[in-house]
Amino acid sequence: MPTTLADVFRHNLWANMCMLDVCAGLTDEQLDASETGTYGRIRDTLLHLVGAEERYVTRLADGPAPPLREREEFPGFDVLRDVSRQSGEALIEIADRIEPGTILRGTWRGEPYEMPATVVLTQAINHATEHRSHISTILTHLGIEPPELDAWSYNSAQWQTK
Repeated sequence: MPTTLADVFRHNLWANMCMLDVCAGLTDEQLDASETGTYGRIRDTLLHLVGAEERYVTRLADGPAPPLREREEFPGFDVLRDVSRQSGEALIEIADRIEPGTILRGTWRGEPYEMPATVVLTQAINHATEHRSHISTILTHLGIEPPELDAWSYNSAQWQTK
């Protein structure tokens, strides 16, 4: 039975895909736009958002290091969509099955760590929301209407597809 937390991650995946779809139609000049108070250029923000979600999945699933690297050249929208869909679906699955009180243990920068899995799950949602907001700010400054990514819009989109 799907959990409420998994539904929150379904919204997150939908919002990421909507933002990628809007940004895929931008010119190179627009993708290189930035604004004060944002992460940076649109293309860098998208790569950071998608790459971070891969890392969250790796930490939660104790898997191998993800292949997407933020310091590499922008891989294009087909790659970003594919990686975003894979990590988004993995986060939904993890959220659906993770046991309350799960503690993650590992090594980060050579130091052991221990933290509740809810920290990583919460960070995944907050991080994506923040960076989608950054991109929306830049789009607005470019005179481009950003997509509506709130829960109301998600709900409407879900009912339109049924």
